Amino acid sequence: MNIVCPQCLATNRVPEQRLNDAPVCGKCKQALLPAAPISASDDSFARHIERSDLPVVVDFWASWCGPCVQFAPTYEATARAMHTRARFLKVDTEACQQTAARFGIRSIPTLMVFKQGREVDRVAGALPGAQFQQWLSQHL
Repeated sequence: MNIVCPQCLATNRVPEQRLNDAPVCGKCKQALLPAAPISASDDSFARHIERSDLPVVVDFWASWCGPCVQFAPTYEATARAMHTRARFLKVDTEACQQTAARFGIRSIPTLMVFKQGREVDRVAGALPGAQFQQWLSQHL
């Protein structure tokens, strides 16, 4: 599987059966699958989406958004639990306006799932933990 390093953005090949073995980047030696969401920028977003063989779950959010702040612990806990099954990104819509505009983000939080570079689903609004995990399980 191809996995993009969250630190240096190098693409690494990791056998699927080794995903649970805490793989590290061949270039910078950092963890490839951190048990936390990764903050994406306008520059790094496309690389994570287009080069990752893992499904990518994205939370478009803003610091001033109450529902975004309330949903953050649920998103982080899910990322911790499922970090070997999907890449979890957070996109601050204030800092990454190009990416937010590219995907037509009109309300936040907006959650999206990508597989092999293509959007497969999106939902607007914060979901309770059980509903979020149910929504994810349909796509992972």
